[in-house]
Amino acid sequence: MKAILFVGHGSRLEAGNEEVRKFIEQMTPRIDDNFLVETCFLEFASPNIEEGITNCVKKGATEVHVIPIILLHAGHSKLHIPAEIEHAREHYPNITFTYGQTIGIHEEIFAILEDRLAEIGFNAKEEHKDTAVLLIARGGSDPTANGDFYKITRLLWEKLPVQYVESAFMGVTDPRVEEGIERCVKLGAKKIIMLPYFLFTGILMERMNGMCEQFNEKYADCDIQIANYFGYHERLQNVLLERIEQAVNGTSTGMQDLENYRAYAAVHGHAHHHHHHDHDHDHHHHDHDHDHHHHHEEEPVK
Repeated sequence: MKAILFVGHGSRLEAGNEEVRKFIEQMTPRIDDNFLVETCFLEFASPNIEEGITNCVKKGATEVHVIPIILLHAGHSKLHIPAEIEHAREHYPNITFTYGQTIGIHEEIFAILEDRLAEIGFNAKEEHKDTAVLLIARGGSDPTANGDFYKITRLLWEKLPVQYVESAFMGVTDPRVEEGIERCVKLGAKKIIMLPYFLFTGILMERMNGMCEQFNEKYADCDIQIANYFGYHERLQNVLLERIEQAVNGTSTGMQDLENYRAYAAVHGHAHHHHHHDHDHDHHHHDHDHDHHHHHEEEPVK
């Protein structure tokens, strides 16, 4: 039997974990019913990855295809998930494991972002000379992931009839959201749309909604709105179904990530991802999952 094991980040806000489970439940009818479908989490929620793999094996899986529900490729997808897969391979030498790619820079993502803008009244067929869009990610320490986010911001600008699309982060790295809003105001924007680059709800999303209210009070001459996060969008299902297909047919770049991890572990030892943080950086599922081996200049506590 073949199993698909989805890996969400996990949040201290249980509603975020429930959204992951419901999202997978909604997508499961689109997955070949010969596959067993299981869900697990990196942290803050159960089952964890080790338990998720064990669940697959106990139910008879001889192949486990691990699919991360993560936006950008950073510490979690480069180190922590591969570490769990390698650990499992030692325990289950007769089980075949594959590893899917993160969501990454994908055309469907831009369609989701455009839909989220349309939902709050943004008309993509009109010029919006006084409008700025502030794309907001969680933030992490991986330079390549942060660079990918800036590339996404630029590509989104190419698609929207607005003067500016700016980047900002909720924590760990700069520019922070406050700085992003200030920059949009200084550029002359009369309207700013805060556009979350987040998969599901969580403590950071709740905090971002509160920030929008504060910004409207601070910048009374500017109309500041906030759009919704990705959530249960069907196009997000499309990306993950593609990632499953790649993992199953052997074309996933995730397999190279496993090779890279083995080389890393040979030099540095295994990457241990601790599940007892006293803060929830809450970059669940996703995206800007930073490497936990650095010291935060500021913990993005929500």
